[in-house]
Amino acid sequence: MAELKLDFAVSGLGCGGGGAGALERALAGLGGVARVYVNPLTERAYLEYDPALTSPEAIQKVVEGLGYRAGPPQPKP
Repeated sequence: MAELKLDFAVSGLGCGGGGAGALERALAGLGGVARVYVNPLTERAYLEYDPALTSPEAIQKVVEGLGYRAGPPQPKP
């Protein structure tokens, strides 16, 4: 199946890149995530994932497991 694109708000990152980097590494380690970018200035995460291997709910659990708040995921074309 083709990869899906998703983006969502991430609250609590702060203005430094440390939290964004840690979140990127955690999401990249999730099976099925092909690409991930977290922008600490806009507090948004962008990723591509294989829906056969992971889900928006699993992605949200990773975000919240690091102590951040994830907004509702927005599918992208």
